Amino acid sequence: MLLELEAVQTYIGQFHILQGVSLAVPEGGITVLLGRNGAGKTTTLRTIMGLVPARVGEVRLRGQDITRLPPHAVAWRGLGYVPEDRGVFGQLTVEENLRVAVRGGDLPRTALRRGKNSAAQQRLERVFSLFPDLRQAWRRRAGLLSGGQQQMLAIARAMVNENALLLIDEPSKGLAPIVVEHLGEDLRRIALQTTILLVEQNFALAAAIGDRYCIIDDGRTVKSGAMPELVADAELKRKYLGVA
Repeated sequence: MLLELEAVQTYIGQFHILQGVSLAVPEGGITVLLGRNGAGKTTTLRTIMGLVPARVGEVRLRGQDITRLPPHAVAWRGLGYVPEDRGVFGQLTVEENLRVAVRGGDLPRTALRRGKNSAAQQRLERVFSLFPDLRQAWRRRAGLLSGGQQQMLAIARAMVNENALLLIDEPSKGLAPIVVEHLGEDLRRIALQTTILLVEQNFALAAAIGDRYCIIDDGRTVKSGAMPELVADAELKRKYLGVA
């Protein structure tokens, strides 16, 4: 198993947010973390990354305990994180946003360089194959990009390193339906090479691209399984997701 959470409990200040989250993310494909607003989905991702340390329970990556590691140490073990607010640096260019994200290496100085076989160049070309807008906007400030382009950049920053797992929080939030449709296609292509744990409120998108699901309710795991099983279970969707 690539990632496992076992009976994780997390506090933010005096508030007991996660009260028993257990989930398993196998290698490959997309696992979707579902639940109503305030259920604890974002806190789960932040706990995995070490941004909000778990007080009880265990987080394991490929069997190794990472529960008490600081965020930079978790990242070095191959986890990429795309936060809900995208977190791009608006005053920096696309190039600069990607450059500051690279671990232990460097990106090529130009988006148009050809014939280079470095690992960094190959990863950059992979980013451009998914998000060609970023090649065109290489020298533009991130704050001038559209919402969809900023989301592309946020995901691209997690892809410029050799990550085994991407944690992506609410990527469709605030995007137009046509942009969401293209985003879903992009995430499926990414998942062919990198496992994704996705938090997503848009159930139609989650159902279309997810392979597996885990539902959190009031800080606890209540159900998990294959996505087609959830799609077919009207009562489960109504009870925990408010989907008619």
